[in-house]
Amino acid sequence: MNKYILIFIFSLLFINTLTSEPTAQQANPEDSILFWDREQKINGFRDGYKFVPSRIIKKSTNPYPLDYQLLDFSDVTYRYRNKSYSLEDYIDKFNVAGLLILRRGNVLFENYNFGNDEDSKWISFSVTKSITSMLVGAAIEDGFIEDINDTVIKYLPDLSGSNYDEISIKHVLQMSSGIEWNEDYDDPYSDVNLAAGLNSLDLYKYLYKLDKTNKPSRKFNYNTAESNLLGGVVRSAVGSNLSNYLESKIWQSFGMESDAYWGLDNTFLDELGGCCIYATLKDYARVGIFALNQGKLLNGDKVLPENWMEDSTKASSANQYYGYQWWLGGRRYESFAAQGIFGQLIWIDPPTETVVVMQSAWDKAWTLEAEQHKYALLTSIMVKLYNL
Repeated sequence: MNKYILIFIFSLLFINTLTSEPTAQQANPEDSILFWDREQKINGFRDGYKFVPSRIIKKSTNPYPLDYQLLDFSDVTYRYRNKSYSLEDYIDKFNVAGLLILRRGNVLFENYNFGNDEDSKWISFSVTKSITSMLVGAAIEDGFIEDINDTVIKYLPDLSGSNYDEISIKHVLQMSSGIEWNEDYDDPYSDVNLAAGLNSLDLYKYLYKLDKTNKPSRKFNYNTAESNLLGGVVRSAVGSNLSNYLESKIWQSFGMESDAYWGLDNTFLDELGGCCIYATLKDYARVGIFALNQGKLLNGDKVLPENWMEDSTKASSANQYYGYQWWLGGRRYESFAAQGIFGQLIWIDPPTETVVVMQSAWDKAWTLEAEQHKYALLTSIMVKLYNL
């Protein structure tokens, strides 16, 4: 076992064994996944599920078919700050481990790096949030959750008496609860670095003490803990763990080709609603197709309520670029995306039936420059596809 896997194991065990009352003294930047070097990221993002507690999501016996109509994308270029970049430049600059471009069910481009191949799994980070959102929809369709406007405490009564008493599932889906939370990845003492690995009672104890700074729906505030909270709502309503529910509602029924794994929380018992699915590049693409198909199976059966994906990808009153745990293209564009730190992406463009998936190991969790490069590249890809 190489030294990077050992560091990875230590790091995640450190994160997962945080107590229910994290303190600044417990945070050590050198131990956090957010501060790894390039080689640590590549090894850990790919192989972490093999060494830390996780739960399997079993593959389908009838995989959703992906056909190949490969195209040459060497002519795709974009400009950033008066300099021209090619697709290959982007892949090299931003440590892209896997990139797939799919249109109308056909793979147009597929690229792997750092020893990855079509069987390699890669961590999702916050791409998981969008998947958890769809599980909320599935739980509504199945009758486990009555209404999106139900309060969170209806399903998680341990939070009763806190500032979540009047917060609805919809508020949490839209990241507009009004509860104070610091998601600064560069600050080792921020809420996200202290508590993103918490779940269930430990999470509730942490959230219980947080102040309300705005009325619900007034202000957008990105909050990984509340995505974990959504996972708890689904788990409580359905009466099963998230891996089993994802397996039965989407992974097997829609036709995922490979087993996936979902990393567990600080108790090693439950999945985190906001992070840490490990899946292959092509199965992430199938997740994109599922969303593009409005949550319907190949035979037309509904997994999600009618109009769920349409509602999920409408701008909230608090942020025109955010829906139900999905990032949006804004009022001018119909595209939407599941995004995770370090460059994880499932990008979906309904008008052209296009899905773009990226697995990456950016140098930092998030920077404006990296984000601008990414969307400049996506724009150039779409220009090429529009002109076909």
